[in-house]
Amino acid sequence: MSAHRDIHHFINGKAAPGGSNRFGDVYDPNTGEIQAKVALASVKEMDEAVAIAKAAQPAWAAVNPQRRARVMFKFKQLLEENMEELAVLLSTEHGKVVADAKGDIQRGLEVIEFACGVPHLMKGEYTEGAGPGIDVYSMRQALGVVAGITPFNFPAMIPMWMFGVAIACGNAFILKPSEKDPSVPVRLAELMTEAGLPDGILNVVHGDKEAVDAILDHPDIKAVSFVGSSDIAQYVYSRGTANAKRVQAMGGAKNHGIILPDADLDQVVQDLVGSAYGSAGERCMALPVAVPVGDDTADRLLEKLIPEIEKLTPGASTDPDAQYGPVVSQAHKDKVEGYIQMGVDEGAKLLIDGRNFKLQGHEKGYFIGPSLFDHVTAEMKTYREEIFGPVLQIVRAKDLEEAAKLPSEHQYGNGVAIFTRNGLAAREFASKVNVGMVGVNVPIPVPVAYHTFGGWKRSSFGDANQHGMEGVRFFTKIKTVTQRWPTGEVSDQAFIIPTME
Repeated sequence: MSAHRDIHHFINGKAAPGGSNRFGDVYDPNTGEIQAKVALASVKEMDEAVAIAKAAQPAWAAVNPQRRARVMFKFKQLLEENMEELAVLLSTEHGKVVADAKGDIQRGLEVIEFACGVPHLMKGEYTEGAGPGIDVYSMRQALGVVAGITPFNFPAMIPMWMFGVAIACGNAFILKPSEKDPSVPVRLAELMTEAGLPDGILNVVHGDKEAVDAILDHPDIKAVSFVGSSDIAQYVYSRGTANAKRVQAMGGAKNHGIILPDADLDQVVQDLVGSAYGSAGERCMALPVAVPVGDDTADRLLEKLIPEIEKLTPGASTDPDAQYGPVVSQAHKDKVEGYIQMGVDEGAKLLIDGRNFKLQGHEKGYFIGPSLFDHVTAEMKTYREEIFGPVLQIVRAKDLEEAAKLPSEHQYGNGVAIFTRNGLAAREFASKVNVGMVGVNVPIPVPVAYHTFGGWKRSSFGDANQHGMEGVRFFTKIKTVTQRWPTGEVSDQAFIIPTME
């Protein structure tokens, strides 16, 4: 008998034990110990979940949008009531501190609030008298069964970004969350059921590459939304579109913070510390590269920055005094520490080394202390690639033009920030930089839920962003009707294309 928790699929409104006899280990990043086993689905199990979703979807799409919105309103209430429990559960599997876990849930909740407006969001357009007795109107309709493949670093927010909009629009949803921290997605599905969502409309199917490929190949899944690393995003996009699906695929990032000489450095330091080291750097909107303009700015920045970094206290994710917790796995810890060594080998100056950090009582946990590099250059591999850990790199630039080139020419184009009091410089920078999301004196420029989230270049594949009206457009298709009602006269126009004259 296993002492571990078993994490089941959630299909047709209830827990569904896996039948593949394949399981993944879910670790506690604070201790390095296995805390649960998660069932990994076979292709057959994915097919069964899709069949259930397909059968349930037409009735849900036929529910009027106001009633669908009420389910979202109720779900929002349940999220707020269960916030503490959800945050602790998230924290124990991911490793982010509880306060940060609440932020993860809150940002997802805001998209649910947006989805509560679905009666308005799905309104079509109407033209009366487009031709003699002819009216034209358009309507948005659900696609059918759609799917989301979500990453480990936001196990609450990103599933809600996807399924909130998709389900509100009348679709059924298959969620394949990260197998590293799968409990919160299951709990979200349970709360959706409690909120009044019919069985079969939100199904959580755990798995690895086999489950991903089953989603990408399944003829009844009409659209796939993905967030993860760029290489896998490209794979998902290629395979999904080759199978005639709509695909939005968000990849990696290397976000830059450009600091002009006139910036408020005290504020910049606080922003950098939070955005570079929060959640142990495991955010696609982290700020892992600081670009001070001019050596004087760089030296003044470091003078203020180093003491603040040295004050940082990584700790157990449930410790209320910890600023950040462990990374998600031993493999990820090894990878990040490998990048730190690579930075040293490449000739960057390691000012603070977070390797060999040990937390008393949690010696086997996946903890990495904060690391800081200076004199990083654009040629270095550690600069070109995403580290995804608590590592901040300083790349010095002689002027704004040189600084602005860095994010514009980087392979990733998720987010960028500029810190300055110069409105004209900021405005020009925001207009010209080749990056999808820009912060002006804002370190993590994630837009609010009623705008959209999405990067450029290798940070995003497909032409649709997450949530906001882009999400509504992605998860619906437009049908346009041209209608005329007969007056009793019969005319032979069947062979002539209508021109509306």
